[in-house]
Amino acid sequence: MDKPKYQRILLKISGEALAGDASRGLDFDVIGQVCDVIKECVDMGVQVGVVVGGGNFWRGKKDGGESMVRVRADHMGMLATAINALALADVLEQKQVEVRVQTAIEMNQIAEPYIRSRAIRHLEKGRVVIFGCGTGNPFFSTDTAAVLRAAEIDADIILLAKNIDGVYNADPHVDPAAVKYDSISYDQILAQHLEAMDFTATSLSMDNKIPVLLFALKDPQNIKRAVLGEKIGTVVN
Repeated sequence: MDKPKYQRILLKISGEALAGDASRGLDFDVIGQVCDVIKECVDMGVQVGVVVGGGNFWRGKKDGGESMVRVRADHMGMLATAINALALADVLEQKQVEVRVQTAIEMNQIAEPYIRSRAIRHLEKGRVVIFGCGTGNPFFSTDTAAVLRAAEIDADIILLAKNIDGVYNADPHVDPAAVKYDSISYDQILAQHLEAMDFTATSLSMDNKIPVLLFALKDPQNIKRAVLGEKIGTVVN
């Protein structure tokens, strides 16, 4: 059996990635593939925490725009992440993976409230823990929530699964000459205003010295490759 490089990971999955090519809603073929790889990681003995975004249903600031109070728009985004967390949990359970959903906003009928010690205990027992509702506060992205939870559970690395295969010096969808970095420092990201993560998430991961590996989820096996320490995406440290 392959030996994982990391014992405990925090996997961040964007909502858009869970929507597949449709960009909205849920693509259960994609979710099934992601859950198959998560199961492989668990079977290797890796402790897996997951933070999910909600952009496949609602992006607070972007979708609310000038029509809504930002706080309420962000609360709607938190609810969107809870939908994704429950969908991911259901598919994992169908694959006989033990899972717990914890939310930063109390939803006692459908999920546990987030409690750090309980989350760590679940991880130690081999359960996947899915963290919903971001940080529970408006004005913070789910990337920031991923870094916060990673720091709290003492994760070895943050695996940032996006719709792009790494960090570039420009937007590769706009500039065909954009260059991808194999590795980059937090200082460089902040100085060059690169959009690998939002600046709050970048600063928080830098302060807590948590490495981040950003890669594309288009091939879900990239999650396993990352766990095994293979060279993919861009490492931020």
